[in-house]
Amino acid sequence: MVKYICKRLGLAVIILLGVSLIIYFLIRLMPYDYVEQTISQIDTGALSPDAVKAMYEAYGLSDNSFWGIIKGYFEWLWRLVRFDMGISFVYSQPVIDVIVSHMGVSFVVSFISIILEFLIAIPLGITAATHQYSFRDYLVTVLVMIGISLPSFFFGQMLKDFFSLKLGWFPPSGMIDASQNYTGIALLLDYARHLVIPLVTMTIISIGGRMRYTRTNMLEVLSADYIRTARAKGLPESKVIYKHAFRNTLIPLVTTMAAILPTLFSGAMITEQVFDLPGIGNVAYQTMMKADIPFMMGYNMFLALLSVIGVLLADVMYAVVDPRVKLA
Repeated sequence: MVKYICKRLGLAVIILLGVSLIIYFLIRLMPYDYVEQTISQIDTGALSPDAVKAMYEAYGLSDNSFWGIIKGYFEWLWRLVRFDMGISFVYSQPVIDVIVSHMGVSFVVSFISIILEFLIAIPLGITAATHQYSFRDYLVTVLVMIGISLPSFFFGQMLKDFFSLKLGWFPPSGMIDASQNYTGIALLLDYARHLVIPLVTMTIISIGGRMRYTRTNMLEVLSADYIRTARAKGLPESKVIYKHAFRNTLIPLVTTMAAILPTLFSGAMITEQVFDLPGIGNVAYQTMMKADIPFMMGYNMFLALLSVIGVLLADVMYAVVDPRVKLA
């Protein structure tokens, strides 16, 4: 196990280097940059060519030649090795500080949404598989397909218009009621009221894929010979399904768990935009629109690192779920 993890960590370093090179080149070759975006928002007549040149030099964007970009990449990589992601152009703060300060909201929303997703999707997938081609199976499948087909921005806006603007049950956007000075339990309840509709949106949109995946794998396992043998021995159906069939269904489900770690910290960019949540996804969108190169590089490398760790944890979980799997 230790040897396997060390090998994967070595491979992870090579993968992250390749990802960093691709991301840096793509971002530096964008058709616009932060200085251009800034200049377009002010009176261009008030800026002399020397002032514009000085702005490009101040932000390290003056040399867009091939060797200039190569030099910039290695300078950025050297700072990254020392855990320095640079200073965000937009926030004028270290990138790592911006990520940490906005990551909490995205983590809480994503964590609760994932818990609800598993609690709803897996039982639905099991009941649909154990009652294949029944009314229950068709009903669950139709409802899930409707959820999958609705874009998050459209579905979220529908829920916000109905439950917030028409019924007035929940706040339409934000995290807190700025007109009130809540503290303690009242503040937590205010947070909860603001997060109800975003959580419902994210959960309903995401349960479809997990449910269909569970149903498909459950049907495959239920047709195996050892399941027929267990039933022939007279085992209760609940034990056959939840002890024998479901445990083997977990093996392919572990594969999908590799994406959970980056999902927890990456933020739901579209949902956070719809509900104006101050999460890292919303921040990433704003900085992307303003071509904040240091933040975009740091944010994407942060997600790449979480993705590599997630895949490694998923591989290790194989051995936990299935003792037959040997990691070497």
